[in-house]
Amino acid sequence: MSTTFNIIAIVFMVAVVAVLIRGLVNLMKGGSGNTSNKLMQARIVLQFFALVFILLAVWATRQ
Repeated sequence: MSTTFNIIAIVFMVAVVAVLIRGLVNLMKGGSGNTSNKLMQARIVLQFFALVFILLAVWATRQ
């Protein structure tokens, strides 16, 4: 069970980093501000779900 939680947490973290890098690259290239904004919003949503999942995993493993 712990291994499953770790793998899913890593997937969430990689997704957050991927969206962050994609947004920064778009911003540095002078791409659409709207696209950068949407990517940063997606990053915040992914961070929220990652944090909730990690807290649930910690809670479940302590039970």
